[in-house]
Amino acid sequence: MASSNQVNAVVAGGEPRPGTSGELGTVTNPADNSVVATMEFAGAADVDYSVQAATAAFPDWSTAPPSVRSSALLRLAARLESRAEEYAQVESAQSGKPIRLTREFDVPGSIDNVAFFAGAARNLEGKAAAEWDGVHTSYIRREAVGVVGSIAPWNYPLQMAMWKILPAIAAGNTIVLKPAAITPLTSLMLAEDALAVDIPVGVVNVVVGSGAVAGEALVSHPGVSMVSFTGSTPIGQRVMELATATVKRVHLELGGKAPFVVFDDADLEAAIHGAVAGSLINAGQDCTAATRAYVQRPLFDAFVAGVADFFSGVVLGDPADPATDMGPLVSRRQQLSVAGFVDRARAAGATVVTGGAAPQGELAAGSYYLPTLVTGAAQRSEIVQDEIFGPVLVVLPFDSDDEGLALANDTPFGLAASAWTTSLLRAMRASREIKAGCVWINDHIPIVSEMPHGGFKQSGFGKDMSTYSFDEYTQVKHVSMDITGVARKSWHRTIFTTTR
Repeated sequence: MASSNQVNAVVAGGEPRPGTSGELGTVTNPADNSVVATMEFAGAADVDYSVQAATAAFPDWSTAPPSVRSSALLRLAARLESRAEEYAQVESAQSGKPIRLTREFDVPGSIDNVAFFAGAARNLEGKAAAEWDGVHTSYIRREAVGVVGSIAPWNYPLQMAMWKILPAIAAGNTIVLKPAAITPLTSLMLAEDALAVDIPVGVVNVVVGSGAVAGEALVSHPGVSMVSFTGSTPIGQRVMELATATVKRVHLELGGKAPFVVFDDADLEAAIHGAVAGSLINAGQDCTAATRAYVQRPLFDAFVAGVADFFSGVVLGDPADPATDMGPLVSRRQQLSVAGFVDRARAAGATVVTGGAAPQGELAAGSYYLPTLVTGAAQRSEIVQDEIFGPVLVVLPFDSDDEGLALANDTPFGLAASAWTTSLLRAMRASREIKAGCVWINDHIPIVSEMPHGGFKQSGFGKDMSTYSFDEYTQVKHVSMDITGVARKSWHRTIFTTTR
């Protein structure tokens, strides 16, 4: 897929097929805006076909022994391992990610996630069986929800597809995934590989189309029992609105505005390194990226100088070159959006310490934006409050610990955060008081398959990864069995007194 070619927009019911919407979709490489692939997008009819395929597969898949689902996922992990380099190349080409990132982070992390859920499929736990009232044995069953309709974002195409598909099918559900229309290629590969390792037809289905057509058709479809969405908060609100019509279960992982709190006893060198890595990973197109650093005043100037020095040395270039540190943003549209935030902040009186522009020369053909460090912005300004999704870090000072933690919580979002300190007491306080689904101490970004990912407040609800994700993808059923054999139970006297 390194050059322009026509691909199918649907993998459902056991075969790839073109979409039928009549709308042409194009996947471009944002490094030079060359065409990587074209397709005819899926429409509502394709979504319906896919949901029907998932519905037909559900009875057998949901009742298969957990060992069967586990074995299928182990085969998939092996298949992906054998194609790891191809996945890395395609992921880089469609998204602009540096090949070093896709080879060492996106693809290995995705394969690890498959292996984890292969094991987790055999560990669906419930409450211990017992006679809670003395005369009935109660136990808990965890059962699959049904057909899951999932919508994944463009910033981590392969990983986000995994986060949607794996817990769903490991728990016995079937799924219809709609990846982002601008980065669908590795999701389509994944669906074909699921078929290649004999995951039953209809268990994993992928449809590529626009959000307004395919996305809304999927969320609204009466055959879909649950919707899982990762993306912006406004679109998440629309997903909830559509899902209410058929009372679907909803799982949302939405925007973030992660605070990076540096106390005055922090290891300054570690904090500077962490801020650069945490703000520039994937060109800042990460909902957990460090976007607003609050630095206690004694370290403020040194922190700003250190980060600025690192930013100026970051290598922008061809994503296919292993020497490239940071690639382009995913599209011209995203480049213009990021530039708008910085330009408006500058106009409002903020200082752009470094960056603040698109690079010129050869890189001007792509959607690049320089690593950008901003100081002097107001706490209530949009660059501090709203998600930018680009390589922009805003740094603000604070004085007391109380002030720093209050500022960290002062946005509508609560997905991730970090605190930097050598004090155990400060670390414990920060981890307790910062309202976010993940709080890192003296690091920022690392994730593991064993731990959950999900937010507070307007960052959504529910968890990806880990066995906690099964809470989203299973229904809890209480089974109660009489163990006395007595026809007239003692509680019947509350209803009738006549002896028969």
